[in-house]
Amino acid sequence: MRSNLEGLRYDEDGLIPAIVQDQRNGDVLMLAYMNKEAIQQTLETGETWFYSRSRQELWNKGATSGNRQQVKSLSVDCDKDTVLIQVEPLGPACHTGEETCFFTAVSGESKVRNILFELSDEIQGRRNDPVEGSYTSYLFREGIDKVCKKIGEEATEVVIAAKNKDTTELKNELADLVYHALVLMELADVSPDDVVGVLRERRLKKEVPAND
Repeated sequence: MRSNLEGLRYDEDGLIPAIVQDQRNGDVLMLAYMNKEAIQQTLETGETWFYSRSRQELWNKGATSGNRQQVKSLSVDCDKDTVLIQVEPLGPACHTGEETCFFTAVSGESKVRNILFELSDEIQGRRNDPVEGSYTSYLFREGIDKVCKKIGEEATEVVIAAKNKDTTELKNELADLVYHALVLMELADVSPDDVVGVLRERRLKKEVPAND
């Protein structure tokens, strides 16, 4: 990694722009600036460090708010004048409380977060902090047998809706099936990242050309 950082093209102030991206869903979280020391601190601590142009000092993202960013990878672009940091965010990236700083749409519709990861986070929250009257909390109280039964029921209803060619019902039943699958994943300590990793690995294997 360090060899790949040699020859970075800093501006006249010794800074380079850094794009921070949520590794799980690809959302761009923020844009900040780094100098050589910030990059070094980021690599050594595994958390994002930046250089504040207004305060003219290093700052560790989340040191005050607790919304730290655990670094998963750090890359540079082809011109070596921009850094891309993929992270696991431990809270909102924006000081406004939004998940990403890019929440204001100027043109078109802005999709801020992948709803599956958002729902997974909420399900995890219900497991850790049960809420009276919450269906998700009820499923966790009942346990894995109840959840597996619900998955079987929802899968059957998906098949029926598909056979009946009822598109509206099919979408609803598929949503129910995905939701219960996410609850099962939480119970089994399987994350959406784990499933995405398997799908990505399978896709890459298909893209590898066969040997002659």
